[in-house]
Amino acid sequence: MPLIDPVALLALLQFLVFGALVGRARGRYGIKPPAVSGHEMFERAYRVQMNTLELLVVFIPALYLAARYFAPLPAAIAGAVYLVGRIVYQQAYMRDPGRRSLGFLISMLPCMALLAAAGFGVLRAMMA
Repeated sequence: MPLIDPVALLALLQFLVFGALVGRARGRYGIKPPAVSGHEMFERAYRVQMNTLELLVVFIPALYLAARYFAPLPAAIAGAVYLVGRIVYQQAYMRDPGRRSLGFLISMLPCMALLAAAGFGVLRAMMA
């Protein structure tokens, strides 16, 4: 699945970048481990990373299942939209958490579409 693997890899790299931003914020604002609170900007970076992790648990398996049982190209396109959504989410959340909704929507809709495509494809394969 040559289209899917780069999307999955980019999603994992994106998550690592968000983690590095948390580490940078931890140092910048003097948040000692294991604390996950203490400065609003650190907490924002941390929430971006954690929300991304929460979605990755659904996104990665759904991406591969949709590619396998439905079609790789639409799955890869949905994956690219997810990646853009995560960037929009991160940028908005860091500026003003109340404005994160668009980025969340842009990354949640592809997850839902991938799950639907995977479910449809799995059912179709079971009926064959």
